Amino acid sequence: MITSRFRITLCASLIFASQISAAESTSKEVISDGPYIDVHASALTVNWICNDQVKRKQVNLEGVSLPYGFTDCGLTANTSQLTFDKQLIEFQGVKRVAALSDLHGQYDLMLTLLKNNGIINAQNQWAFGDGHFVITGDIFDRGDKVTEILWFIHDLEKQAEQAGGKIHLLLGNHEVMVLNGDLRYLHPKYVKAEKLLETPFDQLFNQDTILGRWLRSKPVLVKINDHLYAHGGFHPQLAEDKVTLDTINKTFKSHLVEKELPKKREGFARYLHKTHGPIWYRGYFKDDGATAEELDLLLKHFDVNHIVVGHTSQKKIETRFKGKVIAIDSSIKRGKYGEVLFIENGKHERGTLEGKRKPLMK
Repeated sequence: MITSRFRITLCASLIFASQISAAESTSKEVISDGPYIDVHASALTVNWICNDQVKRKQVNLEGVSLPYGFTDCGLTANTSQLTFDKQLIEFQGVKRVAALSDLHGQYDLMLTLLKNNGIINAQNQWAFGDGHFVITGDIFDRGDKVTEILWFIHDLEKQAEQAGGKIHLLLGNHEVMVLNGDLRYLHPKYVKAEKLLETPFDQLFNQDTILGRWLRSKPVLVKINDHLYAHGGFHPQLAEDKVTLDTINKTFKSHLVEKELPKKREGFARYLHKTHGPIWYRGYFKDDGATAEELDLLLKHFDVNHIVVGHTSQKKIETRFKGKVIAIDSSIKRGKYGEVLFIENGKHERGTLEGKRKPLMK
């Protein structure tokens, strides 16, 4: 008879063996990745990989005017700024909102989903006008086109602003993990990339890089009209303690990367970065999680009617608590399917991968 302990050990061994096999397979594959752009006082250092070959060049800032565009080996990047302001977290009077979550490196599927649902056009340019587009975190890990998604959203963000719209990229647990050097979910491609670049993956997004600075400017939550968005959610204790959204965001962000702090996180900052914090909380999906009364307390405290979260995977966009919680992690990470939530004129709809609008059932 096989004991439970032996089964667990055997399963763990098989999983570990499959991970090694995947890493070995990718290490034999030729990869291209980047660019990773470091900012210096008078120049940019651009690093990328083209067909397993590391490429580097210096761009003299005195001789180039922003925006700066990069194109090489099928890789592209455009940036119009080298520093980034902290983002606002409350908006009212927004007429149209779209939201999705947990892209996890699935660049091609993301493009298909956004094109078919009118967020971008056939040329991959912003097409959502003055609408607001929320991404509740987790671009990093699992998939093999993380860098492509980051630069795409970085560029699309500026296009949206020029059209009177807005993109709200929120931090998910995988962004925070990578920034803090927790690389356990890296796709094997990026394990190879960091070896070729001779730089730990998290250091490719340090404070002296464009993408690193950009990510550090992003909030962990946003409130638009009567909807509150976060990657994981909000523990009822936050409402009981009457903690404001501003306090949650500022405390979380000021303790974002622990190795960049004078000392380790403690107290409320530590609480926010753990299981009950906004990037990890799963209490809306557990039998022993938040109760209906506790959820109503949260909604009343934050003065919203709905909380919109990713993090916990569903087959499609679904609701909990009679539509008060909307779960938008539609398992894009598997690379097969995904959906976009649309909110307009008080109506909620699911945008399917094919671009069909379907009602969101409570």
